[in-house]
This record gives sequence, structure tokens and C-alpha cells, in this order.
Amino acid sequence: MKMKAYYVMIASSLLFASCNDNNEEQPGSPLPPVETNPGNTNYPPAFAGQTRANGVRTTTHYVSEVVTSALTSPWGITSLPDGRLLITQKTGTMRIVSSTGTVSNPITGLPAVNSGGQGGLLGLCVDPQFASNRMVYWVFSENVAGGNITSVAKGRLSNDEATIESPTVIYRATPSANVGNLHYGGRILFDGSGNLFVSTGERSDLSTRPLAQSVTAAVGKIVRITTSGQPAPGNPTFTGSGALPELYSIGHRNPQGMAIHPITGDLWQSEHGPRGGDEINRVEAGKNYGWPTITYGIEYSGETIGDGIQQKAGLEQPVYYWDPVISPSGITFYKGNTIPEWQNNLFLASLSGMHIARLVIENNKVVGEEKLLEAENQRFRDITQGLDDALYAVTDGGRLYRIRKQ
Repeated sequence: MKMKAYYVMIASSLLFASCNDNNEEQPGSPLPPVETNPGNTNYPPAFAGQTRANGVRTTTHYVSEVVTSALTSPWGITSLPDGRLLITQKTGTMRIVSSTGTVSNPITGLPAVNSGGQGGLLGLCVDPQFASNRMVYWVFSENVAGGNITSVAKGRLSNDEATIESPTVIYRATPSANVGNLHYGGRILFDGSGNLFVSTGERSDLSTRPLAQSVTAAVGKIVRITTSGQPAPGNPTFTGSGALPELYSIGHRNPQGMAIHPITGDLWQSEHGPRGGDEINRVEAGKNYGWPTITYGIEYSGETIGDGIQQKAGLEQPVYYWDPVISPSGITFYKGNTIPEWQNNLFLASLSGMHIARLVIENNKVVGEEKLLEAENQRFRDITQGLDDALYAVTDGGRLYRIRKQ
């Protein structure tokens, strides 16, 4: 795909734009996988198409624009009912950005965050009834007795949008860790019944890693809670003494993306692997997704993880994995119709890969992959679909991109 650049003026703000040029595209012709670098291992996939799917190329002309570059380490992004975007900043504040790039003053009043390492103010979502109750929910890394922890809080966005009123911590993913500031997970979203999915990391350290398999710990999990922080009705029951009732799935490493499929209602999730083994999972209630017992990655040192196995009875396979890694963070499904070929495709914000990945999914399998905005050279942190059918993505460098039909 050739890229060309031009500059446009919108509301006196300079927005950088790039667009695709696919005049040479031959519809229906197969493309090689987008990944051409050798992997870190020779581990074979469990089934065809589990990694390095055929490449695809968007034929509809689209344009990407930098709406603003005035954010500070944005981490999460979601739409407000009026189409503006509510964004978390890692250091502990939120901002609201309009479609023309106007950035609000920092929204204050949130509980203090531990922003060291991978911590800070992380994912967020707004209440389905936000128009009437103005409630916001977010994940953050919190200092507590014994270390730090992945926590969930809620509060009301004030009428003047300057502060969060009555902030309340509703859930903490125990146990806390005093061994570092990595792998908090950190995404949150509503399910179809008014309850909350929250992703938590296993905190990275070799001493905490096994807790991803423990049903008595909430780290390395996806939990499902009510808006008051209690275990949600209908959660699965895990076997084992002391199993936590909020657990929805177990065996996760550092899940930084979650999205609901617009047709099936299934929960999909992205997960950071170690050296190799980034994953996309279709998450089912009560299932075990394997970490660290099975993985398609190795230690950063090059050593084998555990027994060096990739399959085991009772443990779920990822729908898709990457080796080398792309470091997938936030994800979203495209539910619009402005670009028909994108309908129900999964879009991922890629950090080390420095692009937005588009995955074409059929029958719960990935059948095509495309890299978008690779020329921007940005670490993409989160992505969402706006009310205008455009995709909006934030980067660690402080940019907010809009991707829309040209």
C-alpha cells in the first residue's frame, strides 16, 4: 500500500493526514502474511491460520488525521453520548476532546494513581445511562498496604466537566504485589446485562506468575462484577477451595484489550505475550486460557517457559497469536457501515508493532490481517469507534488519530 501525505486545516487546528492509494489492487488476489520476520521459536500452531494469516488490503479509500497531539500519555478512550471523546491520561487525569481537536482542561478529583512502570490511570468506560447519571468507571494502579494493586473505581462527571464527583473504589484485584509495577491489565467494559468485565494482569514477577492459574487470586484474570463491585450474577463456578466468585476466566498474562463482538455478543480479548506469544482470545465463561502452563512465547532471556508446551487438555488455545510480538493493547470491533469491508473486523492498537492491526474474522477464526498507519511510527495504545463511524486511536506520544472514509 502506497502512502501519501497532505495537510488540512480544520477549525484552525493543523491535522496531519494520510490516505491509502490502492489503484493497483487486484480484488480477490491472495496476499502473503504481513509478518515477514522470523519468529523467536519453531513452535507449530495448533491449527491452520492460528498465526500469520494471509494479508488483506482495504480497497475503500480512507484517511487518517491527527485530531490533536496535546495529550499526555493517553491510555484509554471512549465516546460520550454527544460524540466527544473521554480519554484517560496515565499520570492520573482525564481529558475530553472534541471532533475539531479542542482539548479540555484536565479533569481532576480521581483517586491517586501509582504511575510508575506500566501503572497509572488505565482503561475506562461510561455508564450506558450516562446521559442521565453521568457515571464513569475506570481501572487504575493503586498503592495499598503490601504494595500496589489493580483497582476499579467509579464517579460522576460533574456538570461543568471539571472534576469527578464522589469517586469510589469498588473493587481491588487481590492479592497486592510488592515486587514491581508491571502487568496490571487494565481494561473495563460493560457486558450486555449491565455488569462490568475487568481485565487484570498477573504482575509479571516469577513469584506472582503462577497466580494466573489460582482460583483464589484475582490477578491474571478477567473478572465480572456489578457496578457496585460485587460478583456479578451468573458468573461461572470454578472448582477448588476458596474460588473467587467474581472470576469469569483464568490463565491470562497481561490482557490490555477487551471488546464485545457486535453480532455474537462474545467477549474477545488481546493479551501481551512474553518474547513471542501475543494472543487474541475469544473468552468463554469458566475457561482457562493457559498462562503460564502453555504459551507460544519464551522468556525474554531466551529460556523456555515451564515445560515448553503449547497445548494441554483443559486449556484453551488462542484464536490467533503473534511471534514476533506486536504488543496488542486496546481493541475494538468496527460496527459501522461507512467502510463496508471493515464490518465486524477487529482492530487492535499495537505498541511495539507501531501500527493498527486489522483482523478479518470468519467463524471465530482469523482469515486476514492488515497493518494500518504503520508509516506514522507511533505506539498505539487504545482504539474505539466514534459515533460518526470513524475509528479513533490514541498513542503513547500524545496523539489522537481519526480514521475515516475519504
